[in-house]
Amino acid sequence: MAKTNFVDYYNIESLLSKEEILVRNTVRDFVEDKVLPIIEKHYHDGSFPFFLVEEMANLGMFGPTLPQQYGGSDMNNVAYGLIVQELERGDSGIRSFASVQSALVMYPIYTFGSEEQKKFWLPQLASGKKIGCFGLTEPDFGSNPSGMLTKAEETSNGYVLNGAKMWITNGTISDIAVVWAKLNGKIRGFLVEKNTKGFSAPEMKGKHSLRASITSELVFDNCEIPKENLLPLSDGLKSPLMCLNQARYGIAWGGIGAAMASYECALNYAKSRIQFKKPIAAFQITQEKLVHMITEITKMQLMCVQLGRLKDNGKLRFQQVSMAKRNNIFHALEISRSAREILGANGILNEYPIMRHMANLESVKTYEGTHEMHTLIIGEDITGFAAFE
Repeated sequence: MAKTNFVDYYNIESLLSKEEILVRNTVRDFVEDKVLPIIEKHYHDGSFPFFLVEEMANLGMFGPTLPQQYGGSDMNNVAYGLIVQELERGDSGIRSFASVQSALVMYPIYTFGSEEQKKFWLPQLASGKKIGCFGLTEPDFGSNPSGMLTKAEETSNGYVLNGAKMWITNGTISDIAVVWAKLNGKIRGFLVEKNTKGFSAPEMKGKHSLRASITSELVFDNCEIPKENLLPLSDGLKSPLMCLNQARYGIAWGGIGAAMASYECALNYAKSRIQFKKPIAAFQITQEKLVHMITEITKMQLMCVQLGRLKDNGKLRFQQVSMAKRNNIFHALEISRSAREILGANGILNEYPIMRHMANLESVKTYEGTHEMHTLIIGEDITGFAAFE
């Protein structure tokens, strides 16, 4: 049973099934017991707590919506959303690890891979015995992935890759990279295994955000891979964009977790911090900030539950995912900043999680589609006019 109360002003728990509640509580307990006691040190040191991976795998956090025959748990998408919500309540870096493993590595192999690729890779990825990463973004092409320069050339033995990817979560520690490159001018997906000649994945240092996450470059210098490492069903830019839509769905839920952590911290602090002979929670301006936080969190929760139901019923549109990602991360960042204000100078200390969440959310707001790009995706959908160019 989860040890803490949930931020649930509208009794959203009544919209959840017993299985969904069990999944959420299990991950909440994992975060309370295993993540929160150690995350500040790893954030400070700039290291990923790799020892958590085995237990995360044992609890079914990798590829949980995939069929059991491939190592998944046949969970619905609301349950998956609750998993990543609770992981990000711990830290965005922990949620990012699970998101990449599930949405950006296992999903493309399941969706675009051969049966042989699925049988070989998915159970190992689900068990955490193998780690994966996703290579789409390039140094000069982020919001415009169609302009990528990474190319694949077919040879008698397979393919040769040349190019580079950047801002790749898990890259340095990965056993397999799902890499997107142009083959005869068309974007296709390839599986590049660790220690392949011509492939390197140096870690990027000096981050002020997502410090408990591994971020890397991927470099391909006449990197030769066998024919069977092409994802045979990958077919143009729509294939990696489908993967990004899976990841954005999880990020929308993750934003709720970061917002809840910041709100809970600020609320508890405001009740105990005495100024002018009474708790600062008794002052009108503090109450206004807390009311705004809980209102936005409630809206985020309702949006995501409905988003998950649409996804489970096969009625989800990618523009709806863009709205949830755009809204939830914007307001999660806003909430973390307001929480820091309530704590005053104490808000910058690592005794409290707020500055860590705030710094992480600066990255989360940008990756998997910037706030501006999601604005334009929704704008095109409601007006019929594309404003990207």
